[in-house]
Amino acid sequence: MSTSSIDEIVGDCLAVRVRLIGRALTSLYDGALGGHGVTIAQVNLLAALGKVGLCTPSKLGDVLQLERSTVSRNLNLLVNRGWIEVLSSDAKGIREVALTRAGRAKIESVMPEWREAQRQAARLLGVAGVSAVQDIASGMGYAPGA
Repeated sequence: MSTSSIDEIVGDCLAVRVRLIGRALTSLYDGALGGHGVTIAQVNLLAALGKVGLCTPSKLGDVLQLERSTVSRNLNLLVNRGWIEVLSSDAKGIREVALTRAGRAKIESVMPEWREAQRQAARLLGVAGVSAVQDIASGMGYAPGA
């Protein structure tokens, strides 16, 4: 008996499995960071900006492989909270942004909870899973701070 297309997708789809893992990990980190009023996506954006330094929103999007609308939405929120400052803008919008002292302080303040979430994520994935995630990201060209 041959497997139907539906059974094949449900049983074998890598995309759905990666998305499930991503949602589980995001939920884990967001739960840990919730008391700080920040999500893991926002912490990663702050950290990327701290690593890259003064840059354009499109550069941040490139570093984190995010769509322009996602970067824009999160930048506006982080600017409003004083964690990122706009250093130049024009009629088309924000041109350059930088991490503020308050942004650096926010990163430092979440580190105990982030580290605990990191440990939980590593336990969830296992040693082989962590290694696979790192290898896959590296193979796709993810270079932190590039």
